[in-house]
Amino acid sequence: TMLHSTLALSLLLIAVTSNLAMAIKKEKRAPQTLSRGWGDEITWVQTYEEGLYQAKKSNKPLMVIHHLEDCQYCQALKKAFAENEEIQEMAQNNFIMLNLMHETTDKNLSPDGQYVPRIMFVDPSLTVRADITGRYSNRLYTYEPQDMMFLIENMKKALRLIQTEL
Repeated sequence: TMLHSTLALSLLLIAVTSNLAMAIKKEKRAPQTLSRGWGDEITWVQTYEEGLYQAKKSNKPLMVIHHLEDCQYCQALKKAFAENEEIQEMAQNNFIMLNLMHETTDKNLSPDGQYVPRIMFVDPSLTVRADITGRYSNRLYTYEPQDMMFLIENMKKALRLIQTEL
């Protein structure tokens, strides 16, 4: 039985160490690269073209977030966006989601300039919704961390407009 208990102990040790290794691995796991911190539960498309294709195919609006890594306003907005459960859930279930760190060639996505952060919606009919704007007249498509309720309203508006117009 000495052998038996040694075996049992080493099996236990193996179990503990592999669980520990799993826990360490989990901690270290880099967030899914396409999310870039905007929400790891969300399925993100990789390119604008893919976003348009998925929006048309699924009949969901496309939400495009333009941002840059070294922009403090983008970082602040990203944090508020990622921490807002209602936004995360809607983004996950009702939208095709894209976040870009470069400009697209589609000029319709920069109707009032190429600033960051900016969030725009594209209808499944592939129309850029220039009518869904934020609160600031000098940068129509920008949102600040305190504007999350406003962004939620705009997301709902983007969903509502599909149902009524198509």
